[in-house]
Amino acid sequence: MDILSRNHVTVTGNAQGPTVVLAHGFGCDQNMWRLTVPALADDYRVVLFDYVGAGRSDATAFSADRYASLDGYARDVVEVCEALDLRDAVFVGHSVSAMIGVLAAGLAPERIGALVMVAPSPRYIDDEGYRGGFSAEDIDELLASLEANYLGWSAAMAPLIMGNADRPELGDELKNSFCATDPDMARVFARTTFLSDSRDDLKNVSVPTLVLECTQDVIAPREVGAFVHETIPGSTLVTLDATGHCPHLSAPEATNRAIVGFLASL
Repeated sequence: MDILSRNHVTVTGNAQGPTVVLAHGFGCDQNMWRLTVPALADDYRVVLFDYVGAGRSDATAFSADRYASLDGYARDVVEVCEALDLRDAVFVGHSVSAMIGVLAAGLAPERIGALVMVAPSPRYIDDEGYRGGFSAEDIDELLASLEANYLGWSAAMAPLIMGNADRPELGDELKNSFCATDPDMARVFARTTFLSDSRDDLKNVSVPTLVLECTQDVIAPREVGAFVHETIPGSTLVTLDATGHCPHLSAPEATNRAIVGFLASL
């Protein structure tokens, strides 16, 4: 199988510059980075892709077994990096993709030289001494609702996840993105995402890492950003002047400024 077609890989920007890989979150696709690409394109080679089941990826490549863990998605990332022969790329992951990037960097350290984690969460469910933002019952209800009526769940949840109630067009965009994702594949990805626990993996990160959090985020509260920052040795934590879980859409200038500043420091 052609890996680049499988994940609908697109490459843009400065072909001679360092490589930045932009990875979308659950229910999204590479189009979610359209406000970030122009900030990078002059100086960096920008790689975008869709996870299998999202965007314009090859849906025939989907495997419920492979994608029942974040490791399956991380292996896809490594295969994309191998197909492009990337070295020391900067992996920018939104939401669950931040953890997928951590796993991919562990699998292929020669391919990924730095991480930018946008609104990351290593575990969504509260645990003793850890606040993920949700009880186990919350997540059970969320998954049951999603599995029973994916389109209805998308319409209800997208505005909450996006935040910025005064800009309903943002919530509409996220809802439309959710609704464009194959429901059966979305159910697998959702279960994999919301039941994951990648806290121990953070301790193994040895590359320069930028953690971006928002002032208010129903999916990844501030305690999560602090935990990620404290657990990854030498990481940098930036709190964006942004609300919601998708600052690259709701506050692109602040998000891009933080990313570009980090890239310049490498």
